[in-house]
Amino acid sequence: MKHEGHSEHQAEGLSDNPVIRDYQVANNRMHADMAIEFSGDADLDFLRGMIPHHQGAIDMANSLLRDGKDPQMLKMAKDIISAEKKEIAVLDAFLARNGKAPSGSAKTR
Repeated sequence: MKHEGHSEHQAEGLSDNPVIRDYQVANNRMHADMAIEFSGDADLDFLRGMIPHHQGAIDMANSLLRDGKDPQMLKMAKDIISAEKKEIAVLDAFLARNGKAPSGSAKTR
């Protein structure tokens, strides 16, 4: 069954400019994913909030690689992607060592 108007609702508030829209989507996803249910465990809550924050940086850097032109910024985007993926892997490993499910955030979107 098709849900009439559903696609319009999803795109509500997004720019028609593809560059702006990419950043809006990445930013919205990051903030939604950071809206965790807090456990009261400082380590766990930190990890569960930081992993989507790092993934947001990766998503924004990927947007820059698609649309950017400045060689220095493009290099920075590549460096950010590399560094943030490594940090997500460290955070996921900590979760796994402590019996918590890894985030799965390091997957390329």
